[in-house]
Amino acid sequence: MAKYSRSEVVTAMKATGVVPVFFHADLETSKNVLKACYDGGIRVFEFVNRGDFAHEIFGELNKYALKELPGMILGAGSIVEAATTALYIQLGANFIVSPLLNEDMAKTCNRRGVAWSPGCGTISEINKAQELGAEVVKLFPASEIGGPSFVKAVKGPMPWTNIMPTGGVDTSEANLKGWFSAGVTCVGMGSNLFPKELLEKGDFAGLTAKVKELMATINKVKK
Repeated sequence: MAKYSRSEVVTAMKATGVVPVFFHADLETSKNVLKACYDGGIRVFEFVNRGDFAHEIFGELNKYALKELPGMILGAGSIVEAATTALYIQLGANFIVSPLLNEDMAKTCNRRGVAWSPGCGTISEINKAQELGAEVVKLFPASEIGGPSFVKAVKGPMPWTNIMPTGGVDTSEANLKGWFSAGVTCVGMGSNLFPKELLEKGDFAGLTAKVKELMATINKVKK
């Protein structure tokens, strides 16, 4: 069962400004990455369903977060249908992220009071997601469907829309300024936040420093 309500998840996304998108097959590595993000100031984290036994790793990671990292909100991503959605909700996922729009997933999340962020690529899909109860819509793949200019175009007629672009977001000030100036609520970020060399060396202190730098940049461009 989710520990955090839908409103708490959305508030954390807005306050943090970034949702890390991460998967690793090793539990200890995943714990270290999660803690590095936590120590760097991040309070919302998406563990993606991309490898064998990913749900087992997520379950243990969520137990770790609940015990050792107070206030860290863990969710599950890269989920495309209702059965897997239910599985992760049963493991305590506080939010579900998808690369696509699936009404059955919306029903499953709504039934259990769990936040749901579907992937959308058109304004009509965004409208449909909102009808189905999505508080934050994922723009995916963000750089391929118009980038910040698309966000600005959506926010014109639909200023209440909370958008989280994923795909084409990096840690540079110029990139982040473009997205936040266009009106995004937060950004999703994967490989650009987790350099392969840092993970291979186990340099989690270096990752914490990178996260702190990212948070400082986001806070700067959000003003």
